[in-house]
Amino acid sequence: MRRALALSLTLMATTAEAQDQPNTVLIMDGSGSMWGQVDGVAKITIAQEVVGTLLADFPPEQGLGLTVYGHRERGECTDIETVVAPAAGTAQQIANAVNSIKPLGKTPMTDAVIAAAEALRYTEEKATVILVSDGVETCNPDPCAAARLLEEAGIDFTAHVIGFDIGSDAEALAQMQCIAEETGGQFLTADTADQLTAALTQVATAPEPEPEPALVPTTFTAVIEGTGALVQGQVLWEVNSDTQTIISETDGNPIDLALPEGSYSAIAYSTVLETELSQQFIAIGDAASVEIAFPEPQDTARILAPAEAVAGSTIQVGWDGPNEENDYIGIGAANAEGANQWRNYTYTREGNPLNLLVPPTDGPHVIRYFKQDGREAIGEAEIMVTPVTATLQTVPEAPAGSEIQVEWTGPDYADDYIGIGKVDATGGNLWENYTYVRDGSPLALTVPPEPGEYVITYFMSQDRTPIASVAFTATDISARVIAPSEAQVGATIEVGWQGPDYADDYIGIGKIDASGGGLWQNYTYTRDGNPLPLKMPGEPGDYLITYFQQQDRTPLAQVPITLTPAEVTLIAPAEAEIGSEIEVGWTGPDTPDDYIGIGKVGASGGNAWKTYAYTRDGNPVRIRVPGETGDYLVTYFLSEDRTALKQVPITLTAPQVSVSPPAEAFGGSDIEIPWIGPNNPDDYIGIGKVGASGGNAWKTYAYTRDGSPARVKVPSEPGEYHVTYFLSQDRTPLTQEVMVVRQSDVQLIVPQTVSAGSQIEIGWTGPDNADDYIGIGKADAAWGGGQWQIYAYTRDGSPLTMTAPTDPGTYTVRYFLNQDRLAIAEAPLIVE
Repeated sequence: MRRALALSLTLMATTAEAQDQPNTVLIMDGSGSMWGQVDGVAKITIAQEVVGTLLADFPPEQGLGLTVYGHRERGECTDIETVVAPAAGTAQQIANAVNSIKPLGKTPMTDAVIAAAEALRYTEEKATVILVSDGVETCNPDPCAAARLLEEAGIDFTAHVIGFDIGSDAEALAQMQCIAEETGGQFLTADTADQLTAALTQVATAPEPEPEPALVPTTFTAVIEGTGALVQGQVLWEVNSDTQTIISETDGNPIDLALPEGSYSAIAYSTVLETELSQQFIAIGDAASVEIAFPEPQDTARILAPAEAVAGSTIQVGWDGPNEENDYIGIGAANAEGANQWRNYTYTREGNPLNLLVPPTDGPHVIRYFKQDGREAIGEAEIMVTPVTATLQTVPEAPAGSEIQVEWTGPDYADDYIGIGKVDATGGNLWENYTYVRDGSPLALTVPPEPGEYVITYFMSQDRTPIASVAFTATDISARVIAPSEAQVGATIEVGWQGPDYADDYIGIGKIDASGGGLWQNYTYTRDGNPLPLKMPGEPGDYLITYFQQQDRTPLAQVPITLTPAEVTLIAPAEAEIGSEIEVGWTGPDTPDDYIGIGKVGASGGNAWKTYAYTRDGNPVRIRVPGETGDYLVTYFLSEDRTALKQVPITLTAPQVSVSPPAEAFGGSDIEIPWIGPNNPDDYIGIGKVGASGGNAWKTYAYTRDGSPARVKVPSEPGEYHVTYFLSQDRTPLTQEVMVVRQSDVQLIVPQTVSAGSQIEIGWTGPDNADDYIGIGKADAAWGGGQWQIYAYTRDGSPLTMTAPTDPGTYTVRYFLNQDRLAIAEAPLIVE
């Protein structure tokens, strides 16, 4: 058998790419067949020269190692040695080692390839081996199977095979071609040294790298359909090509990727919308954009509620929803539509959970979350409403208007009540009287005033829903009134009576044929006794005295009575001075609070009298006449309705009045003013500013009862004043004269500077009115008590001895009129 020449090395990289290539191992065959010749040259020599040439151009930064087999022992298939471990810069060391090989042993071609692959960690990294052989395998029975195992176990293992001077050896060709094909390598043949060099160079030189694919900047965006707004919250992306997943569960919106040109699919998942959408797209050109449009999100809500509840009860409802302004939770019948979808509701702003009133009708219902905008239901929960029950127990009959006791059981919801109404009544007439169940059981219920057949019903307050009833009969009641057939107007008579005497029943008197409130003008409660006092109206005529049941003011019995006029006389003077007091004699009924008044002729209502005196004050009565001249009427008034029973005329005249003040006076001084006038009680002489009115018509005054002349204090402020005689009646001015008020001449003699707390003398000249005073206060003090901290009365003489303020500063010494505490002179003072 021909021996084999085998040269094995990894794929050599070009200089530009050397740093990116894995380590390389060169496997040299040192078996005995290497001494064979081609064209007269030993094969080992050819191999040494070819390897030397290749290593001369090997990149120094590329890792390279050397493995040799068959060079140490004869006939041993295990004679395989790594002479130079893979490392950078070993090319010359390997060339020297190759040149020193002396072929000796066998050709374990397949095991050499396996050893080279293991040295290159072919199961972890990419590895390529070049095998040059001149014959068949001499150690391993199945090179093809071994090559197949290397391809399956390797990361990216490739064996290139060159048949050197193998001629037509079919077995050798088949083995070599199988090793190349199983590992994805090349199979070449060479018959000369040049061809071997060319073949080794072809497989030992790295192929030109494929050009980098063009990358397309691609932007991925998730938007809301129709608005273009970005989807809020977390968006997770997955991008796939036809062969691989580019990204998966990448968060962002938008995101940017650089993709090779090609066809892709993008998947976007919104965690907020809980929606996943996909889209196929092509990446091509300068840039690409992928926009996935999510449907506009629709608001949703969740309702938590019991599966069933009693009609009319209040339940708690939990919810989860948008809680926009005026959103609400409503409950309605399951088959209801439109506005009937809710019979009761509560706004979500009331809290969570919230209270919801269950409808009064039983059956399937639905609780819904409604958006106020459009009243759209966005969430619901079913609930079964079960019936509510109640019972009633009372007497079967009782007199109309009486009070009965009713025992009951029922839900006792807020404002539930028990009512009584006519049989077959409808609407608001279902009950005429009612009592709330919160008042307890049994409760008091008033029977209507009209006899007849009734129904007593337990009403749920919600929609006034009846839930239990019992029949009841209101029986007849009787009453009687005992009174005289006639009486004088305004008189008080005694009335006897018989009747039920219910709370607030009363006996009233009113005109025959009167209606409504006119059925009685005066009344007395039956609780006031029997017989009871009843005051007659003030107008003569035919009347009815009636027993009224308080409930609905129902008349039970009545008798007629005629009211006759009262006999009245008045004796009064034909005329009197305004404001004076006159005596008026009288005869009349003198019922309580009758009075005699004086008012203008033609006046009415409250103006029918301006002054008055009660008849109870005696006969004759004393009355002060009004303060305005003119024609008046003296009238006897019945207190009942203020009815006028008798009138006589009287004329009121003006009295002789004069005041004689001085033409001028000093402010704050006391002056004497002679006067003539009626001198009625509380008449007074007043001094006030010209043009002043009302309470300002006088600033100072003195009563005329103190004599003439009247001593009056002059106002402190200079100007023109009126001196006026005032009638006490309505404070009526009767006469007035003008007087000028002047300011008094005042001089202060004050030292410029004094020591704090020292005694100082202040000289002065001025009016020295009663209680005038000299005060010392801060220069910038406001009006009032702050204008003086220290003072002394002028009545104590001049000069006044005073104590200076204790705090240093700038002060002012002032002369004050006691009248209005008006400062009319001042001088500076410095306290040190």
